[in-house]
Amino acid sequence: MPVSSPSSVDVGAALRRLAADAAQATPAPAMLRAAQAGHRLQVVARWILNQPDAAHHVDSLVQDRPDAPAEEDNLDVEGATVFACLLYLTGHPESAQFWWQLAAGAGHRAAGYCLHLLHLSLGESREAAHWRHQVLHAPTPTDAPLDEDFIESIEVVARYVHAHGSQAALPTATLEREVDRRRRR
Repeated sequence: MPVSSPSSVDVGAALRRLAADAAQATPAPAMLRAAQAGHRLQVVARWILNQPDAAHHVDSLVQDRPDAPAEEDNLDVEGATVFACLLYLTGHPESAQFWWQLAAGAGHRAAGYCLHLLHLSLGESREAAHWRHQVLHAPTPTDAPLDEDFIESIEVVARYVHAHGSQAALPTATLEREVDRRRRR
């Protein structure tokens, strides 16, 4: 077989063939599940951030209360979840994971569901299964139980948003200003 010189190779044609092959290739099911989970997580995080009392909960989270001991009972769990969503949507997934774990550990099931989706989006099926089990089966006094119907309704909303887009603005600027204001005190 003759060896071709670098000048005889049509790089453009080779790249077009590669692009055509890639366009015809079907992504692996695991990659599709990961992408869908990432999209659902964005929808859920936007939904949490757009709750009417989101800024109040973040404010409560960052309040300095010298008279209150630093204990789990004094944590605004909803604020931790909102803050995690803010971090996630502004490109800080590792920090978001910390705050979701904190809130989920305190019994916040929506935070647990966010962790389930985060781990699915990263292809971490064991961790995702753990958090899904926590969401559906762990007893919690802090919010209403989530069940398969609720999770399916979230997925329907996520599919709708994916197909039709969303006009909901992210209130990240307002929340970020509030966090910065509290930090400067």
